[in-house]
Amino acid sequence: MKITSYGAAQEVTGSKHLVEINGHRILLDCGMFQGKRSESDLKNRSLPFAPNSLDAVIVSHSHVDHIGVLPMLSKYGYRKRIYSTPATRDLSSLMLLDSAHIQAKDAEWLSKKNRDFVAPLYTAEHASETMKLFVGIPYKDRFEVVPGVYATFHDAGHILGSAMVMLEFQDNGRQKRFLFGGDLGRRHMPILNDPWEPGDADVVMMESTYGNRDHDPIETMEDKLAEVIRATHARGGKIVIPSFALERAQELVYALKHLELRGAIPEIPVYVDSPLTVNITDVFRMHTECFDAEIRELMTNSGDPFRLKHIEYIRNANASIRLNSVKTPMIIISASGMCETGRILHHLRNNCEDERNTILIVGFQAKNTLGRRIVEREKEIKIFGVKRALNAQVKVMNAFSAHAGRSELIAFGKRFKDCAERLLLVHGEEEAITALQTSLQAVGANNIVVPEEGIPVTI
Repeated sequence: MKITSYGAAQEVTGSKHLVEINGHRILLDCGMFQGKRSESDLKNRSLPFAPNSLDAVIVSHSHVDHIGVLPMLSKYGYRKRIYSTPATRDLSSLMLLDSAHIQAKDAEWLSKKNRDFVAPLYTAEHASETMKLFVGIPYKDRFEVVPGVYATFHDAGHILGSAMVMLEFQDNGRQKRFLFGGDLGRRHMPILNDPWEPGDADVVMMESTYGNRDHDPIETMEDKLAEVIRATHARGGKIVIPSFALERAQELVYALKHLELRGAIPEIPVYVDSPLTVNITDVFRMHTECFDAEIRELMTNSGDPFRLKHIEYIRNANASIRLNSVKTPMIIISASGMCETGRILHHLRNNCEDERNTILIVGFQAKNTLGRRIVEREKEIKIFGVKRALNAQVKVMNAFSAHAGRSELIAFGKRFKDCAERLLLVHGEEEAITALQTSLQAVGANNIVVPEEGIPVTI
């Protein structure tokens, strides 16, 4: 067995892991690298393997850093199966078409800037062709990926449809189990079931995004959100929330629903300004099999968990533009989550200089993104090429994170210290990986490997 990480190796984005078992080549995730434009473009355009050399692709979940370059496979000849859970399949359709739209707009802008044609990474047609290859498999249904290699999806509790992938196969006459953790979720998060608790595995690959820090307790999440809303409302300001269209936006609206039912916040209009978010919320309504008992009870007693007294889901660009002229308090939830593209850039441009306003950060911000610069509270931020003063208050709430924190990662990795031949740490920046490795070694896990990009790990 040989595992080669072509992304998310000592970095967070671009998850791609090639697993070679008994002559078969299985790709786990095919994600987009996100960071500096030039570096991202180079990495995303250049696949480090021949797509038609793959025998199968398995997708852990539908975040763009895990699926974003799947259309590059079909663009260059891949015609075999892509396996995922049903919810991941449905969400991926939306995410990939949206990504293709962004690629087209970026290419158009660069072509004008450089006065030379720049081709998009891929087109909507490539995304549509990719979706024809998807096969949705429910949690806990064991299936044959390639001859002699079987896979089972287990709930990762990260986002709707997210999965850990257990691969089982014979190796020199011995039964082997390889667990790909994908992105690990947290216990007691709203909406979703808790992550599956695995038993033994011979080889484990796990994320380490928050390997060096824990999140604020989930129990404090709603109260802190209410504090920010009340304080900003009292100043007459707006709360601008850059939010991932997938999961985070739905968690925010669900939290606002709870606060509204409790009477914990003033009446304030909420605008979900992202066509993608609106469509994804519809997919959530279709996949209640992924919901936990709490949200099911709320649905029984209080109706649609994503509908508030004063909420507008905006698809139309003109409706989005009209928000600029409104001077009264409001909450704007808009994509993208790292402030790199989309309508959030317009809302930040129009609101970052007013000290009455609050920019509320509720998700991980990768290096070299506008979101990271806002978190670091730079005095000036560049939006659409123009520097603007960052006078608005910046609040960071990491309790909303869908990733397991340091303590949860240690508990997850510790369970494999005596059974796994190798524990591979991926999907984390160097500081986080080093901290997690040190912590795991302190509890007796001496089987840790930190893969380097493109360097095979042979088991």
